[in-house]
Amino acid sequence: MTQSLDRPQEGAHSDSMLANPSLLLIATGALVGLNFPLGKLAGDAGISPILWAMIPSLGVAAILFPPLAMSRKLRKPEPGVVRFAVFGGLVSFVIPNVILFAVIPHAGAGYMGLMFAQSPVFTLAFSALLGLKTANRLGLAGIAVGLIGAAIVSLTRGSGADAPEPFWIMAGFAVPIALAVGNVYRSIAWPENVSPDVLAFWSHGAAIFGFLALLLVVEGTVPAASLAAIPGVALAQAVAAAAAFPLFFRLQQLGGAVLLSQIGYVAASVGLVVATILLGERYSWETWGGAVVIAAGIALTVLAQRRS
Repeated sequence: MTQSLDRPQEGAHSDSMLANPSLLLIATGALVGLNFPLGKLAGDAGISPILWAMIPSLGVAAILFPPLAMSRKLRKPEPGVVRFAVFGGLVSFVIPNVILFAVIPHAGAGYMGLMFAQSPVFTLAFSALLGLKTANRLGLAGIAVGLIGAAIVSLTRGSGADAPEPFWIMAGFAVPIALAVGNVYRSIAWPENVSPDVLAFWSHGAAIFGFLALLLVVEGTVPAASLAAIPGVALAQAVAAAAAFPLFFRLQQLGGAVLLSQIGYVAASVGLVVATILLGERYSWETWGGAVVIAAGIALTVLAQRRS
């Protein structure tokens, strides 16, 4: 693992969003948070969860290919980049996204957003076990406060009359675990002298092949024609991912795995608000109180990052 993963690169200007981990955290989390309501719309339209999970990777690959090709950065990847892309793509994008979009129709967009928000805790635990950089005391406080907020929302959501069945609640927990494994793996295996955009392209490229293989094995076909039912939603999903994941990889390079994982808190809050406004999902005042606690945890995280 290179030391640059745990601190910003030299020469970076703090007033630029691309060099400011706090701004990257908020921007990336907000864009990722759109996945949940968009995934709910796709589920309601009967789109295959595997097909829908592939759209973010298609969007990222499509938007990154032209500039990377023109700048001649897409040389034949070295073995370390191939390993990084294949394992990271499968664990970080294929597994959690397939589960996410499969569970959303049963558990709701807001609830799965909150499952996504558990990833900082698992990332912190795995990082500590492997002796990687974690967070300072204020940062740890932010993670703890965010976890409390997520727990409040999960408990209040799970006790309602329309609560998801226990099977879907348990399936939802596979998402933050897979995300945490991916976060830590990328920190350990990050190749030397390779830009975040190149790694994002190859990782999502590998993920696309994983999704295609799953579609052929599970469904026997690639039902792309079904996307014609919701073309605008599919385009929005692709664009949101294309904007999010270059920032996602840059955030990991500058801030490390634990800070990156806290996009889950931002995404959960955004997903809850958007699901309420656009999808008509309804939550109790206790659930919204938990969302406020999550926001306080995000504020502590940003403050900790600024102080460090």
